[in-house]
Amino acid sequence: MARTLVVLSSRLGAVLPAAAVPALREAERVLADATVPDTLVAEVGARRSEGWTDGGPTGSEVLLTTNRAHPLRGQATSVVETPEPAGSALLDAIAVMDRLRSPGGCPWDAEQTHLSLLKYLVEECYELYQAVEDADRAALREELGDVLLQVLFHARVATEGGVKPYPPDAARFGIDEVAADLVRKLVDRHPHVFPADGEAEVAPADRVRTASDQEVRWDQLKRAEKRRESSMDGVATSQPAAALAAKLVSRARKAGLPEDLVYAVNGASGHGLFERVGQLAWGGADPEQELRGAARWFERAVRAAENAARAEGLDPHDLSEADWQRFWPRS
Repeated sequence: MARTLVVLSSRLGAVLPAAAVPALREAERVLADATVPDTLVAEVGARRSEGWTDGGPTGSEVLLTTNRAHPLRGQATSVVETPEPAGSALLDAIAVMDRLRSPGGCPWDAEQTHLSLLKYLVEECYELYQAVEDADRAALREELGDVLLQVLFHARVATEGGVKPYPPDAARFGIDEVAADLVRKLVDRHPHVFPADGEAEVAPADRVRTASDQEVRWDQLKRAEKRRESSMDGVATSQPAAALAAKLVSRARKAGLPEDLVYAVNGASGHGLFERVGQLAWGGADPEQELRGAARWFERAVRAAENAARAEGLDPHDLSEADWQRFWPRS
């Protein structure tokens, strides 16, 4: 007897894989366990069963399930699985987020607003930054998930009305609208990759051959899309000071600002810092990364001095200036 196990996707609902159609057509009996939706059971004329029937040596059976580790998998003549597109697991993440935020979910999650979540967004982004900086692949995977959680959380909050600080009649949107806007933006800003509607090929005027050409083209498309009146428009002023200064200098440089005007400071300490950041940015360096590198080196040096003192029996929390000078790493 031919026994075909058809493993459906729990994410995709009542979707049958095309490869299962021949087996379904030839089957004498179509069975479905408790994990299969009632709608699909009715549509294919299946009857409920948790396993194969004792139908004798002739005929054939198809058993539908969403359990990829079904205990009778090894007894099947063949197994057909529903293929899932890349990104299918994101549906699980969205479902979990919705459950946490819905009645009967988590009280803490239900109380959060866009404003209350801001500190976590910043924190998670910095933890991701450090994972990349430290070349820690395990941490990178985890922190990407934490940043994704912030996106899902804000998108879920945005589906609700009357969420602070927005008025009750503020336009609602969800993760689908966020993703759709992103797709539109990426397609619109890459005309050298995606042909215009109705066109089979990319137009010659839109073709880009180098990364530097694409940077110029990106800026042109973004400026037209955002309808910016100033080269300073669109810069997030809430970002860290060194990153902010570097971004402003980068924008001004692209706008044709002479280099000497970047250093036209009034002598105040903050302006002096801006001048140094401007020099680094103008030279193509990343001031934020440079400063972080120096800060991380300083952190390691302090820890090394403390460990060296501890190794000699001293309390690292009670070191004198002479002790610090003695144990400070010199290379």
